[in-house]
Amino acid sequence: MTTQTIGNGAQELTRLYQDHHPWLLKWLEKRVQDRLQAEDHAHDTFLSVIAANETSNLHEPRAYLVTIAKRLLVNHWRRATIEQAYLERLAAYPEQKAPSPEENAVILETLREIDDLLCQLPAKVRKAFLMAQLDGLTYAEIGRQLGVSDRMVRKYMAQAMLQCLLAGF
Repeated sequence: MTTQTIGNGAQELTRLYQDHHPWLLKWLEKRVQDRLQAEDHAHDTFLSVIAANETSNLHEPRAYLVTIAKRLLVNHWRRATIEQAYLERLAAYPEQKAPSPEENAVILETLREIDDLLCQLPAKVRKAFLMAQLDGLTYAEIGRQLGVSDRMVRKYMAQAMLQCLLAGF
């Protein structure tokens, strides 16, 4: 990896894209095994760079791009896992009870929104909430697994539920 400094502005952003897009695309292709998906992730990576507006004095552009791309891949794989779990449960429903394609789209979008919301919570708060809601664990069981008191689990749950309420869930 070569060290080079990238300044701010449209010219520097263009140079960053021209110098590193082909390399990033190959890097992503190795990980996702799909050219179109790799192109989407490369595009999203550069959109994140633009949104972050942090290209001034960027000494390790490849490391910076890989960090962003890895985060995007993890989010993609996590969402794909959530969607797959939903679709597997849906397949178990009798056909007459299955939601329509429109309802399916709304449900999947809601799951994505909930996932985004949960990702904003501190790790222990998110884990406690998921253990209670998905695994049906008691606060005492959650506390033992997380190594915290029941009282702390109650605080975590209150924090998570407040965020859900504020987000309209």
